[in-house]
Parts: sequence; C-alpha cells; structure tokens
Amino acid sequence: MDIAQESLGLSAEETLDPADWAGLQAFSHQIIDDAVDYLREVRERPVWREMPGEVRDLFTAPLPRSPAPLAVVYGEVSRTVMSYPMGNIHPRFWSWYMGSSNFTGALGDFLAAIQGSNLGGGNHAAGLMDGQVVNWCKQMLGFPASASGTLVSGGSMANIIGLTVARNVKAGIDVREHGVAAIEKPLRFYGSDQIHSCHRKAMEALGLGNRALRRIPTDAGLRIDISALRAAIVEDRAAGFKPACVIGNAGTVNTGAIDDLRALAKLAHEEGLWFHVDGCIGALIAIAPQNAHRVTGIEWADSVALDPHKWLHSPFEVGCALVRDAAAHRRTFAVTPEYLESTPRGLASGEWLHDYGLQTSRGFRALKVWMALKEHGVEKFGRLIDQNIAQVSYLAGLIEAEPSLELAAAPTINIVCFRYQPGLAGEALKALNTEIMLRLQEQGIAALSDTTVHGGHWLRVAITNHRTRRDDLDLLVRELVRLGHEITAQGHVSS
Repeated sequence: MDIAQESLGLSAEETLDPADWAGLQAFSHQIIDDAVDYLREVRERPVWREMPGEVRDLFTAPLPRSPAPLAVVYGEVSRTVMSYPMGNIHPRFWSWYMGSSNFTGALGDFLAAIQGSNLGGGNHAAGLMDGQVVNWCKQMLGFPASASGTLVSGGSMANIIGLTVARNVKAGIDVREHGVAAIEKPLRFYGSDQIHSCHRKAMEALGLGNRALRRIPTDAGLRIDISALRAAIVEDRAAGFKPACVIGNAGTVNTGAIDDLRALAKLAHEEGLWFHVDGCIGALIAIAPQNAHRVTGIEWADSVALDPHKWLHSPFEVGCALVRDAAAHRRTFAVTPEYLESTPRGLASGEWLHDYGLQTSRGFRALKVWMALKEHGVEKFGRLIDQNIAQVSYLAGLIEAEPSLELAAAPTINIVCFRYQPGLAGEALKALNTEIMLRLQEQGIAALSDTTVHGGHWLRVAITNHRTRRDDLDLLVRELVRLGHEITAQGHVSS
C-alpha cells in the first residue's frame, strides 16, 4: 500500500489472480497431464463404484473461510470427484442416454471459461460462434437457413423452447400480454404414450397443465398410432378444445422407437397444428450415412429439440432448439429493457441471443461443439452413430443366441431391452433382474438401467458411446449370465 492510500485509511486491493503466475502455469500443466491419463486409462477403471463413508463426509464440510493452496484443493478434488464419477465416459456405461464426452470438447469448455464471455449477446467473437454452431445444427437436420435456433442446457429446455413458441403461435391471443387464462379454447398438445417426462413438465411450466397433453396409444413397435391421433383431434375439436401441436419422437427414451415423422408432418399440415419433434435421442441420426433414412421428415418440423451432448459427445451441458419461423421464435421471448438496447456501433451492436430463450446470462456452450466438429468433421460423428446402432444389433444377436436371455423386441436404433429369464414371472422376475443390474454396477462391470416395455420389466442398454467396442458387449453378456446363475443358485434376491 502506498503512503497516500494509507493516509486515507484504504485497505490493500485484492484480486483472484495468483501472485505467482509461473507457479500456476507449472501446476496447471500437471493437471492437464493428469486429465490425459484419466481418459487414457478410463477402460481400466470400474464403470462406477460406491463412495465410502469418509468420502461422503467430505461433502458435508462447512463453508471455507480462509485460503488453502491450490495443490491441496486439487488433491481433494482428485480423491473425491475424479475418483467417484457417474461413469458415463466409460466404454461400458449404457445406463441412460448420455454422450461420453471428448477431450477436445473439454479443452473448449476450459477455453470458454478462460475467455469468460457472457453469451446473452453483443458484438464479440463468441456470439458469432454461437450463431455458427446453431447454423451447423440446422444444416445437419436439413432445416432452412432462414430458421432460427438457440443453444440451451439440454433436451428438456430445448423442448420447452419449441413448445413455448407453439403455444404462443396457436393460442389465438397475445399470451405474453394477457396470459393463458385469456385463451378462448383450451389448447391440446399430442404425443405418444412413450414421450419423455420433460413434456409434462413443459405443459405445467407453460400454464396449460398436464391434462393439456393428450397421450396417444402406440402400435406394436411403440410408435404413435396415426389413426388414433386423428380420432383424438376430431374428438377434442367436437368437445370444445383447440388442437395446437403434435409432438413426434425421433427416438423414444425407452426403446428408441421413431414415430413416422413424414406422416405426422402431413397430418399436422392438414390439421393446422404445430409439428414439434423431440429429437434428443435420435435427431442426429440425420448425419449417419447408413441410418439417416430413419428420421426422414424431421426437416419438415416447425421446431426440433436436439442434444449435442449426446451423439456429438460434447461435454455436458449443451442442447439446441431449432425453430423454422424465426420471427415467431423471437416474438416469443424478446424483451428490450433500456439497459439492453442495441447501438449502431460498438459492443451492443451485435445480436442479443437472449431474445431466443429464457436465459439473459448464457454460458459459452458453442466452443466445445465447434472445436470437436472442426477437429473430427461431421462425417466421423455420423459414422460413430452408425457404429453404435450396429453394436446394438450385435448385442441383440448375442442375446438371442443365449438361452437364458430374452429380448423384448428387435431394436430400432441404439437401445435394446432384454432380461435374464430362468422361468420366473412377475415380481420375482423383476427382483432378479434388478439385482443383476445392481451387482453389475456395484462390481464396476457395466452400468445398465431398467424400464417398462409393454407392461413388463426389462433391463435396458443404450449405447451412445464412442468408446464402446464389441468386446465390451461380449463381456456384458458373459457377466450378466454369470450373475443370473449365481443369484438364482443362492435361492433368494437381496433387497
């Protein structure tokens, strides 16, 4: 502190920057080395393991009030967070529908954090890159260049964006000004009985309520029944409702079933409905050369939700909402207070990206997507999607060849449902398969999930993983059968 500051009674000014930049640089190199080793050796570690009590207790420690050396802080992170992950980057993680990240994307996240831009908008490079990644998503799905879009946290928010635009366009009033209570006829949205739970949350958040979302029965392949949908629309109109939107599945979360998107697009056009596609599971199949035909019709949607953190393997989190009518998209969200007005030049002369969603402050999600696409090219990501779909077909073949395993149905894309079947039924069969699933997790062998298909309980493998190999699937079947025999021989299933 200089004499003038001291005479005024001012304290020394502080910063979060280090006093020793060279020391920080050297230590950061060690962290990067450890990160490379972490990914290189991921296959050698358990997929998942339970945390011991002493590790859990560390997360109940009180608020730190005094400083600690960065090496000590990093050491604690290494022993806790890095040692007990969810496991979704592991080649044998197939529990839920998640991507497995990539190192270049992680570097992108790091650089985005270092650069520190707020992507609410403005005239700066990160804002232009955000728009470029949205444009690339439009190209991948065959959307017109005139469409708009926004990067969001993930699929749930991407679906909410699309459905909010649908509500406002079809309400017949200015919903933003007057609210949903002023809508003359209650709106109806339609989706199959297999749609993701985020759509219920969307209906509730939009003030329409769960009952505004009519679930339509599915056929034997768990795709929406088009005839039943038509009948429901006629019935609702006669009852005084206003059919507003149909939600198509480009891959259901349970089984990967893909609705007939062309038929839905045609029906929506004929009936004057908004056509939204939940493509968080399978929209990006559009870039896969051997399987793109499965999502034909997605390019006709009014809005689409997709997830780069799934089959583009971007580090969490990044989703994308695309809307064909750019003006309707902006009208749904744009607000311009005096402190966010545009200027003809300077920092505020760029586009305000917050005008296309709910967040004013937005993270720089685009860089991790951009860097990985530039490094590998979109064609490689398409081949990796084909690879995962082929791997599920391979696994289905192993299941069919094993007498003690039962397949729920032939897989559509990259999800397969099956179970161990020693001649049991009902709750006993469910308990046995649940125990197999839990022991696979606890022994660090593989991470599966379970679900209900056609009223029955099944194990579920969802392969959205660029690290998975056929050898991993061979191991899964061997270990699953071993555990099934072992548990059955014990004569009981532990709770």
